[in-house]
Amino acid sequence: MGLKRKNNGDAEEEENDKMKKPNNNNEENARKTVLPSTIKNKEKRSAVYAKLKQQKKIEKRKQTKARDAAEKQAIELGQEPPPRQVPKTIENTREFDETVCKPDDEELFAGNDADEFSSILKQGFTPKILLTTSRFNSTRGPAFISDLLAVIPNSQYYKRGTYDLKKIVEYGRKKDFTSIIVVHTNRREPDGLMIIGLPDGPTAHFKLSNLVLRKDIKNHGNPTGHKPELVLNNFTTRLGHRVGRLIQSLFAQDPEFRGRRVVTFHNQRDFIFFRHHRYIFEAKETKDEDPKSKKSKSEPDAMSIQQKVKTRLQECGPKFTLKLTSLQHGTFDTKSGEYEWVHKPEMDTSRRRFFL
Repeated sequence: MGLKRKNNGDAEEEENDKMKKPNNNNEENARKTVLPSTIKNKEKRSAVYAKLKQQKKIEKRKQTKARDAAEKQAIELGQEPPPRQVPKTIENTREFDETVCKPDDEELFAGNDADEFSSILKQGFTPKILLTTSRFNSTRGPAFISDLLAVIPNSQYYKRGTYDLKKIVEYGRKKDFTSIIVVHTNRREPDGLMIIGLPDGPTAHFKLSNLVLRKDIKNHGNPTGHKPELVLNNFTTRLGHRVGRLIQSLFAQDPEFRGRRVVTFHNQRDFIFFRHHRYIFEAKETKDEDPKSKKSKSEPDAMSIQQKVKTRLQECGPKFTLKLTSLQHGTFDTKSGEYEWVHKPEMDTSRRRFFL
């Protein structure tokens, strides 16, 4: 009995069949993993989704352990650990902005000495703030103003009544106020903030959102009468630098660190997030086991006691979000006023931001 030889064509067909097998397995695995969106039953859909979520969590934990082990091994061998992957975010994919201020910009520092805030920021005199509301006030408006009075030192509240804003500006000039803050309300909810610099401006209009009063914050702290520290983050462009100096002119330039109060204006994606905290530093003892020691954990020689200083924060409130809508030259004037900058809707869709 003799064996038949295989033709070249048959051999090629077998090889093609072998190459197709793993693809068929992948297709079968893809069919086995049912997407939750294709399941009509709510209980089964939620169970499948929870199972997939748990699997992703386990896989992510395994990858994290493998990465940490590789980094630890590289450090022990005296090598550089493998670089970590940087996720793509709006922050690191933003287009380059030519108006970003540089630390060696002589023109910028010369403009700071001649702008409207130079006398206040050079500690020429203490800021004096006038707080008022719009004509049609609401219940949350006065509560918000009472919180602002606790945040901004040397600030006074005056009832708006039927006075025009121009008359209030004239009154503020006569009484040596440095700034006027007007809280605008709509449908019983504060939705706008206007800051007018005196005596020569500028005037900034902000949209107010996500307001949480102090009484609505759980376990909130009560601020003291000390002058707070001021933190301004990411006001790096020409426009952001000017708005930052306007905000800075509302607070005294000699903070009292004994009060441990800090007021933060954090700018991110052209939204200014306001927070008010009290802080305290605590020294805590931590026990670390010496890996070189062969003694048991119960023996005191095998443990090293270290002191670490930790910071504890307590939010005092209020907290809210601001978005600049316009910046006007001089004091408030709707008819003949000139604007330095006006927000446009197409700015929201662009990756280029104007503060960062």
